[in-house]
Formats: sequence, C-alpha cells, structure tokens
Amino acid sequence: MRVFLTGGSGVLGQRLIPHLRAAGHDVVATARSAAGMERIRALGAQGLTLDLLDPQAVRRAVLDVRPEAILHEATALAGGTDFRRFDRTFHVTNLLRTQGTDNLLAAAREAGTQRFLAQSFAGWPYAREGGPVKTEEDPLDPHPAASMRETLDAIRHLERVVTQAEGIALRYGFFYGDPSDIQLAAVRKRQLPLVGNGGGIWSFIHLEDAAAGTVLALERGQPGIYNIVDDEPAPVREWLPVLASAAGAKPPLHIPTWLGRLLGGESVVLMMTQIRGASNAKAKRELGWTLRYPSWRQGFPASYATPVPA
Repeated sequence: MRVFLTGGSGVLGQRLIPHLRAAGHDVVATARSAAGMERIRALGAQGLTLDLLDPQAVRRAVLDVRPEAILHEATALAGGTDFRRFDRTFHVTNLLRTQGTDNLLAAAREAGTQRFLAQSFAGWPYAREGGPVKTEEDPLDPHPAASMRETLDAIRHLERVVTQAEGIALRYGFFYGDPSDIQLAAVRKRQLPLVGNGGGIWSFIHLEDAAAGTVLALERGQPGIYNIVDDEPAPVREWLPVLASAAGAKPPLHIPTWLGRLLGGESVVLMMTQIRGASNAKAKRELGWTLRYPSWRQGFPASYATPVPA
C-alpha cells in the first residue's frame, strides 16, 4: 500500500518506517522540522513537512499523495510530562487528536483512502473499578482527575470519529525501548518514587513490538479498537524496581500517598495507585501478533542495561 504516516520522525514513527518498508509498503511520512525530515529520508521514506492543524494544507498533502492508507501517529510530547499540569502538557497533542484527526479524515474521504489508523492510549484511560485488566469492550474512566479531563476527552473524540469512519484506533501501552527515554534520567536520579501501595496497573509495549503490531493492524485489522500492549500488565510496585535495576539505579524511594499528591498532583496518585491495565488478547488473536518482548521483565534489561566494560 501507499501509506501516509504522520509523526514519521517521532519515536514510534522511526520504528514504523523500516517495518512498513520491509513489508513492501511505500511510505510518505510527515515531520515538523528539517531534522525530522532528514531522519525520515535516512530511513528510506519520502518526507513531507506538514502542519496537521491546517486543514487546507492537510487536504492538499493527502490529495497529492493519494494514499491507500493513513497512519496517524503524530504527538507533541518530546519535552516530557508535567503531571501536575497534565492537560497543559498534552494540549498540542490533544489538538492533534481532535482537529488533526478531523482534518485527516476529511482529506481521506475526499482522496478515497480506504484504511485509516490512529494512535490512542491504553495506559491510564480505563475506568478505575472492577478487575485489574481491561479489554477493548470495557468503559473508559467516567471520573478522571480534573487535570486529565481535556486529555481523556481528546482520546474519546479520536476513537469515536475514527471508528465511526470504519477506521482503527490503536490503544498503545506506555512506550519503552528508546535509550534516550526521559523517564530514565528520573529513575537514575531517584525522582520517580513508589507512591502509596504502588497498586496502579501499567501496561507497557516495546517500540519495536508496537511497530510490528501496527503494521499487522494496517494489513489485517478490522474496524474498531485494539489494545497494543505486552502480555504482563503489572502494578508499579513490581515493575518500577525492575526498571531501576535495568537502568543501573538504586531502588526507588517510597513515599506516602499524601506526599505524592502534594508533589505531583492527583494525576500522579491515580497513575501510581489506581489505574487499570489492558489485555492484548484481541490483537494477538485477530492479527496473529507475536511479541519480541512479551513482558517488560525481558524488555527493560534488554533495552536499558548498561554493558559491562571489557
């Protein structure tokens, strides 16, 4: 297929391009900077500078490319996350999820594009009630923290308009596998503590497995939603010490819930103590997806362990 990929120079986009090309697809990928364009070209794709919030520019680009498929993977998260000002951190990403998605869908309809896939998220949006692991059929959180409402509304919008258009929303877990992950510096400085009982259930996905699952969804997926996560959703109290060890850091500090709320706000407390994980059973069953790293237990050391000098 001729694939139009937004966010081609991002951490996932840079993994997706080689996977797409290896599967025989022709890729036109977007970036927002000259450096991003160079990364895209170096990976063998055609690069295109595009503002996804400009509907006329999006229309012209999509009509010029005439793609058979659009993969919408654009975000604006390179600077990390300020959990106390959660929605402010995600504001531009939320515009890309709402206005950007609407612009792409309108252009896709006019261009006759048949396949549309967009990046959503499985990390924290599920309702914080019931069992610890959720499927695509389970409801999203009806009562998010006040600082997270705009972001969850944007995720809901993206999933609604994409699935109404017979497209696919991919709910990725927390990405890992990039040696320059911002969270590694925080872990090594012991700035990512275990809060309260550490009972929040996180679902991770290695970037290479995310890319492989995305290509399979492009080729085989049915309209709807897929959780793109690994096999082992786990509470913070289990995975955080493993990440610290893999990163060569001391064990994480442990602080009470009230202090976590004071330092990081309500969103930090929810993510560390209450969120639910996600099941990948549907994606594995319907897409024939096999993970290189079935669990973060193997993936963290493989991605971050410091080599021992010879």
